[in-house]
Amino acid sequence: MTRQLSLAGRPVVPPVVLAPMAGITNLPFRKLCRELSRFTARKQRREGAGIYVCEMITTVALTERNPKTMRLIEFDPEEEVRSLQLYGVDPAGMREAVRMVVDEDLADHVDLNFGCPVPKVTRRGGGSALPWKRRLFREIVTAAVDAAGDLPVTVKMRKGIDDDHLTYREAGLIAQDAGVAWVALHGRTAAERYSGVADWEAIADLKGRLDVPVLGNGDVWEADDALRMVAETGCDGVVVGRGCLGRPWLFGDLEAGFNGRTERRMPALGEVAKVMGRHAALLVEWLAGAESYESRRNISAEEHGCKEFRKHVAWYLKGFPVGGELRRALSMVSSLNELEDLLGKLDAAAPFPESTIGKPRGRTNSPGKVTLPEGWLEDRDDRTVPVGAEIDSSGG
Repeated sequence: MTRQLSLAGRPVVPPVVLAPMAGITNLPFRKLCRELSRFTARKQRREGAGIYVCEMITTVALTERNPKTMRLIEFDPEEEVRSLQLYGVDPAGMREAVRMVVDEDLADHVDLNFGCPVPKVTRRGGGSALPWKRRLFREIVTAAVDAAGDLPVTVKMRKGIDDDHLTYREAGLIAQDAGVAWVALHGRTAAERYSGVADWEAIADLKGRLDVPVLGNGDVWEADDALRMVAETGCDGVVVGRGCLGRPWLFGDLEAGFNGRTERRMPALGEVAKVMGRHAALLVEWLAGAESYESRRNISAEEHGCKEFRKHVAWYLKGFPVGGELRRALSMVSSLNELEDLLGKLDAAAPFPESTIGKPRGRTNSPGKVTLPEGWLEDRDDRTVPVGAEIDSSGG
């Protein structure tokens, strides 16, 4: 039975979480998503608008105060729930990192990453590979919860390494026993990466086994997908990742859907252009405050911000009738004035492309063999931390 989702006593309305995405869910993007959520825009319920998680932060980079990492954990004053995702494979390192978060009041919520499927992570035994080592997994989660005190800790994970090495049922129970606030499950294995169709039945299965809330992740492309996931699985909320790429207004649609309204935002190209301009401006503004961290760069904050924005261009323009030359120019923009000029050349009246509705966005790839440390699958109760397992750079 689905319940009212809450975090540290605060209602999560709508029950929606923005998934951490490397190079995407920085402060400017989170701010943009909140601005385009109807709850936040109308100031009706400031505790609404969901939860927006920053990019993945590694425990080593945090405790060593890596300059890039310290930038990534900056939060906007309007982020009432500051959500930080931590990655680590050493219980002692995780404990130290969470204590730092608590002692220095760096966040209001810690999410633990056990879902990353990329080879550079799994080959070290981290991310979606780690729950296979159930004792080590238990020690890491327990260390985080113990160090967090009253700060809520959640877990995000995948079904397992592959179909022959599923971990989500046992890992969910272990996390629950350790005292997490909720468990989020991406309905794919590490081997599936971002291919095929997410297994929502696994989400329903986990929901039926746990007493703590379960959130579903995978193939939420539209607000109606989120409503259908909740209806079909009984999950307590949804985690949205690739579905909002080039569509930060999706969170407004999610707010409407979860509150029984049928309107959905389908902006014409002129409206999308305004959002693009706002996104780039926010990136530049954010980076302009980071001069001490960017002193090694030979480019201005404006050029840097525009370069960071380039990756979003194709997502925003997906399906719209925009010529190849103009698309290329936008994907190479290096100043806000240049961007404004190019955006002005778009056909403002072009309607939102209905052909993209309900279709995958962002990365898609084929299934593949998961790269693991040598002998990783041999002993599930081995709690040894793999040599060289920790990653010293955040963001993925």
